[in-house]
Amino acid sequence: MSVAQKMAEARCPASCGEFIQGWISGSEKLVSCPIDWFSTVEVRDGAKKPTERPRMRQMLEQVVAYFGYPAALSESLSTALESTIPVGKGLASSTADIAATAVATARYLGETLSESTLAALCVNIEPTDSTIFVLPTLFSHLNAQTQFSCQAAPAMDILLLESDTTILTEDYRRHQRESALISHAAVLDDAWLRLQQSCRMQDPRLLGEAATQSAIASQALLPKPMFSQLLALVEEFDLFGVNVAHSGSAVGLMLDTSKHDVGKLLWQINQFAIDVPYPQQHLVKTIEGGVR
Repeated sequence: MSVAQKMAEARCPASCGEFIQGWISGSEKLVSCPIDWFSTVEVRDGAKKPTERPRMRQMLEQVVAYFGYPAALSESLSTALESTIPVGKGLASSTADIAATAVATARYLGETLSESTLAALCVNIEPTDSTIFVLPTLFSHLNAQTQFSCQAAPAMDILLLESDTTILTEDYRRHQRESALISHAAVLDDAWLRLQQSCRMQDPRLLGEAATQSAIASQALLPKPMFSQLLALVEEFDLFGVNVAHSGSAVGLMLDTSKHDVGKLLWQINQFAIDVPYPQQHLVKTIEGGVR
């Protein structure tokens, strides 16, 4: 008779880039844009697999140590990942993997992690997206020192434009960007105020304006191909706005499928040859963040 293995799982959403990212209130911060794609992680009894992602293993070991269990325990646990999130596009795939690993490990141990503890554990491994928070949160993604939550964001659809270009966050971070970031600080402070107002009023247009402000500022740091044509589409179709992966290659057109004609929008994307730099288009929905 076989003995049932003990296991626990958790899942964390992707992000279509960020609503805003830049120099806000004295340092670099962001507010992620969680969407309905997920990384699901399972932690169970069993030896470590050679196919495991190193940062997921690192997180498992970190959580075991955080709760005061012997290091040997992590050697008797394995992780398995299922993910619908493309890697290296600025869609928070890595944050989703390690955050889900952290919560699944805690559940396996019969423990719980607060959002702020989870944030500290994640930034210990790498810069982290604010998808780990249930509410839209202004987050110091490098050190977790700022965690300022808004009310829930207004729901919307996003036509996510996926590029074939992959950008590793660590490669992006090697460039000196502080002076360029600081030069756009006033724009980002304004975008942050607008984002908070959009959440209070449940106004997707204000959220789109905030995201567009941040996307335009981001062009000075990591330019997106055909950005002026994307802005022209926002105008032509009266979309809410455009948001970008500030350290990745993905772009989102923010809209409402009950008000905007997605078929016509896709046709125009083809007419403008925007589908050359962005060959894959996905219709996704914004959702609340947090590890499930």
